Amino acid sequence: MKFLILACVAAVAVAAPQYSYGVPSAESSEEVAAPQTSYGAPRADSSEEVEFVPILKDDRVHEEDGTFNFDFEAANGIRFSQAGSPDGDDDAVIKAGEYSYTAPDGTEVHVKYVADENGFQPQSDLLPVAPEFPHPIPQFVLDQIAFAAEEDAARARAGYDSDEVAAPSTLYGRPN
Repeated sequence: MKFLILACVAAVAVAAPQYSYGVPSAESSEEVAAPQTSYGAPRADSSEEVEFVPILKDDRVHEEDGTFNFDFEAANGIRFSQAGSPDGDDDAVIKAGEYSYTAPDGTEVHVKYVADENGFQPQSDLLPVAPEFPHPIPQFVLDQIAFAAEEDAARARAGYDSDEVAAPSTLYGRPN
């Protein structure tokens, strides 16, 4: 039993990754770079300068009934505020909030939103808007729509149900 445990420990030690950073690899004379240990943040030994942005406000309130409020503000102008409650169908959380920041080109971005059973609904002057209808509707089309509405009204006055459509005749004569 001791031999089995010793063999397992030896197998784990041999299987452990062997790293040798900053030392030329056996295959080439280039140094092997260390893997990135964080998501985009420069390493401590990097020469890249990091800007420290103080957090001015970070308020979080979570109630017993599931409602919450969250307010965040950083010194670089980033603001985020959100409130939510489990008022939707099947206790789905309905959220409302807003966020703002300065885009790299200097544009002030401010977005208000609601997220509920209808999905995420943002509102901002910077969001794209669908173009207006490209051309006016021709008069003959409007006349046809009005004519169809008059026909529907006449059928309703006559007591004809629009769902009752007469079936085509199955009694056809012989071809001549």
